[in-house]
Amino acid sequence: MLHGGGTWPVGREDVVALQRAGMGVVGWMCGVGLKDGLPGGELRERLGVDDVALVLQQSGLRWYGHVLRRDGEDWVRKCVEHGVEGSGPGGRPGRTWGEVVREDCQARGLSKEDAVDRYKWRGRMREAR
Repeated sequence: MLHGGGTWPVGREDVVALQRAGMGVVGWMCGVGLKDGLPGGELRERLGVDDVALVLQQSGLRWYGHVLRRDGEDWVRKCVEHGVEGSGPGGRPGRTWGEVVREDCQARGLSKEDAVDRYKWRGRMREAR
């Protein structure tokens, strides 16, 4: 369900829809219905799975750290750091993947320099919010 989720610019509506679908699957796997009234956190704990929002955040940070550790001349890194010039269509622009990753890095106190130390990056990335 989250294949390639590290590169999605995820909005609140997307997270809510994914959480709802994920909890439906978790309930089905536990053999529990809505009428049973068990909280989702308890069901996820039974199965040992994390919340979809947390998994998406960790996935994006893992990919971002991977890209930052690549050589500065690598085409993937150039694409991530490249800014698009010109104006787009009217209205407010949508969230970009870069904005989402920057917010996630700020929430966990990570900087670009931290990505060089892979073990530090992974440890801070996996800390729960």
